[in-house]
Amino acid sequence: MTADRSYDIVLFGATGFTGGLTAEYLARHAGGTSWALAGRNRARLEAVRERLAAIDPGLATLPLLIADTADAASIEAVAAAARVVITTVGPYAEHGEPLVAACARAGTDYVDLTGEPTFIDEMYVRHHEQAVRTGARIVHACGFDSIPHDLGAYFTVQRLPEGVPLHVEGFVRVNADISGGTLHSAVGIFADVPGMVRAERARNALERRPAGRRARVSRWPVPKARVSGWTLPLPTLDPQIVVRSASALERYGPDFSYGHYVAVRRLPTAAAMVAGTGAVLALAQLPPARSLLLRLRAPGDGPSPERRAKHWFSVTFVGEGGGQRVVTEVAGGDPGYDETARMLAESALCLAHDDLPATAGQVTTAAAMGDALIDRLVKAGLTFRVVRGPEPAAG
Repeated sequence: MTADRSYDIVLFGATGFTGGLTAEYLARHAGGTSWALAGRNRARLEAVRERLAAIDPGLATLPLLIADTADAASIEAVAAAARVVITTVGPYAEHGEPLVAACARAGTDYVDLTGEPTFIDEMYVRHHEQAVRTGARIVHACGFDSIPHDLGAYFTVQRLPEGVPLHVEGFVRVNADISGGTLHSAVGIFADVPGMVRAERARNALERRPAGRRARVSRWPVPKARVSGWTLPLPTLDPQIVVRSASALERYGPDFSYGHYVAVRRLPTAAAMVAGTGAVLALAQLPPARSLLLRLRAPGDGPSPERRAKHWFSVTFVGEGGGQRVVTEVAGGDPGYDETARMLAESALCLAHDDLPATAGQVTTAAAMGDALIDRLVKAGLTFRVVRGPEPAAG
């Protein structure tokens, strides 16, 4: 449907911090791909292009498309020119919908790195059916939210028996700075919890459930023996994404549940996390305090390469079903910047070039790309491995 487009990929938002890292990744790894940069400021786009030309001199003439989310015609032109559009322009609740809508109308595949549940649910309600009709694949959360968790659960399920109830738990460990975009998105989510609930209900009223199967988020406390240290439920988008993949794919079995936790080694750290989350939630309700929170870090700001080199993440998955138990791990470097740029770019390359299952509408990374994207990410340097098992589950 999109074979006649001018570009395989258009990157919208390359003048921001994570967008710039994504552009640099494409410069090094998108050989044989026709691509372009899009944004509203030509001078800043030219500066990015000059930086990319230092990586690959052939990019000195990389096409630049001038587009602004406030200019509908320019956004429609970007969607019409590309087979796949990447956008790093957030917070997505403020800036994201025009591009989703344009891609849904044009039959253009779309990837972003949002972790905003309200935005994703609203985009489903407003644009999923249009994307199904045109064949567009709208794939949100293609960064640290939520690829390690979505594909990690998928990887784990494939190592368990088929056709039986399955339960998977993910335990996240992170050593990294929070990004400016993540901070602004999180404050926006906390500031409008009622809006998040309304968006979820509106989606639930429209979304079809799999016949004869169920998939759900598990919120029960986990036994301490599961993982060393302390665990807390992690109130992020990730478990909803995992469960949507389970709803879409029969391989997750007739009854699938997923629990999502942060794992820390020391009780004071766990206590500080609870207190910090509560404080941000409370402060986000008050406009003056919310403004102060947002000034802590601006979208587009980020740490130096030396600082990012010290960052890492790992997610341990414990899966059980059919009397079997397996432990797996997904791991990588700096989650909020370097690995997110890698995951986002590889998702777009996967949609542009790989032989994938037939899907359309708003879909998850596991449902849309699955094994092909795991293969790409492993070749790119992320770890997907079986730690232990499959073995008989403890009685």
